[in-house]
Amino acid sequence: MQKQYDSLKLVKVENVGDFVYKVSLNRPNKFNALNMEIWKEIGDCFQLIDEDPDCRVVILQGEGKHFCSGLDLGGVSFLNGDNDTDDSARKGRNIHRTIKFMQKQFTYIDECSKPVILAMHGYCLGAAIDIATACDVRVATKDAVLSVKEVDIGMAADVGTLNRLPKVVGNHSWIKDVCMTARHFSAGEALQFGLLSRVFDTREEMINDVTKMAKLIASKSPVGVQGTKNVLNYARDHSIENSLNYVATWNMSQLFTDDLIKASMASFSKKPQPPFSKL
Repeated sequence: MQKQYDSLKLVKVENVGDFVYKVSLNRPNKFNALNMEIWKEIGDCFQLIDEDPDCRVVILQGEGKHFCSGLDLGGVSFLNGDNDTDDSARKGRNIHRTIKFMQKQFTYIDECSKPVILAMHGYCLGAAIDIATACDVRVATKDAVLSVKEVDIGMAADVGTLNRLPKVVGNHSWIKDVCMTARHFSAGEALQFGLLSRVFDTREEMINDVTKMAKLIASKSPVGVQGTKNVLNYARDHSIENSLNYVATWNMSQLFTDDLIKASMASFSKKPQPPFSKL
């Protein structure tokens, strides 16, 4: 484990072996509510992981009873009347800068070259859904309680949910239902509408299964896995024609990798995937 992770105080990073890292929101006494400190550490963490050759897959979870109870209203300066002496133009500019900063910290998850598997339990409220929509694979325990909570505090969600959820879930009627009512919905409902890919009876079962999934992905060629995430993310945001051109350009260099020969030979001979060089 590289020493730069030691600077993180509210986000815990563990190497669980086989090129898999577990990242945990680590503010359990506050139900992992997000103040500006942990918000910044999430972005810092995923920037470090993006460049870390010892990590190929990330499991993201929360310590304690809940994954994340959302925004810590007391821990965000512009909600607490800071800079009350500024005029409206300057207040507006400050709020705009802060929102863009907060958005970017979760975008670092989406942009991370390594696949991110999110394992949720307990409360998954407000900002937790912003995080969820930036992850690649989402699972939860059956007792998880989810909510797009921002309407209940008099605002529109502004750090990712309203922008990414329509890309994740195709049913816009359901999206507007949960976003405008701010009602709680179950893991089962989230699974039904495509926000989750699996629901587990217990947290232990979930973490065991997710760890197996992560290690399976990490055993594959990192050139192939990271290229797949990159191309899928591009396709999500572009036309089919543009994304076909993009993957052709991507693979005109990436197909020269030794991983292609190693993986193909193993597949043809029905042997396990060979070890691949760090990327």
